[in-house]
Amino acid sequence: RQKNLRQLLWKPRGAMPSTVRHLSDLRRGELRWNSRDGGWEVYIPVEAFKNAGSSYFRGQAFHLRLPDLHGLYDLISGYLDRHRPLLLGTAADPGTFFVKTAKRTSTDAEYGQTTFYEAWRLIIQRYGIYNPFTKRGAIQGLLPHGPHNVRDVLATHILKKTGSYEQASYAIQDSPETVQEHYGRFLPGDKAALAAKVLNEVWEAA
Repeated sequence: RQKNLRQLLWKPRGAMPSTVRHLSDLRRGELRWNSRDGGWEVYIPVEAFKNAGSSYFRGQAFHLRLPDLHGLYDLISGYLDRHRPLLLGTAADPGTFFVKTAKRTSTDAEYGQTTFYEAWRLIIQRYGIYNPFTKRGAIQGLLPHGPHNVRDVLATHILKKTGSYEQASYAIQDSPETVQEHYGRFLPGDKAALAAKVLNEVWEAA
């Protein structure tokens, strides 16, 4: 969720991670380096989630090691070592992983709900949407959207691929019942297509 992302704290490599109690009191998660596993991980206490009572959590925190895909660790290191300090400038460090450039009208470097939404949409418009005239942008046909829409994309994609409410719920940290209630309208035709695909594979193998 947008709130969990923009309020995410961080600890540098070699630093002791914050205690579970401290993060629970703050209702914030933390990105930190796990020296035992040799990787970056995200820990978010269940109290930080809007749907903390969901059957997905069962009272447990969200704990995920980030895979080093496409040079992710180098990108994180580059951001923390070079880009983040430049964005901060002389502003006070709020301790969050994501920071915005402080201005005369706003010396607070921490993102709020509105500023994070605006920054997200601007990034999508500038770098995400493919422009056939400039040949820039990553995805052809992508439309401007806010951070919350990522949940919709993930849930819908997994439903279309697997037909499983449970697997879709894992992707958005929610219950299968919630996924079925909000995304069930996408399934009837897709379920038939999935079944047909399985049958076709059987016939082709016969």
